[in-house]
Amino acid sequence: MPTCAVCSSLIADGAARCPTCGADLGRRTALASALTRLQANPRVTMVRVSVADDCCPTCAAVQGAYPKEKAPFLPQGACSAANGCRCYYEPVLNDIYP
Repeated sequence: MPTCAVCSSLIADGAARCPTCGADLGRRTALASALTRLQANPRVTMVRVSVADDCCPTCAAVQGAYPKEKAPFLPQGACSAANGCRCYYEPVLNDIYP
């Protein structure tokens, strides 16, 4: 289930607004905020979409690494998993340290 980046409430998949604070979930989910931070980070060269082992076919299709500006939006709207989309973003870094 998505999480509102404003108030941290859990939201049903496909909701357009947070039922608690009314935030626009197209831009204010925790996943959307994470993607924005990854795209802005100069150390991140690509964004990897990771999925659960028992994910649905829709989520399996988006698994992989993408150029930062072409990463798919999560959660996947057509996800058919019983508990909702469990995809998440991971950074691919050009420098590990410092």
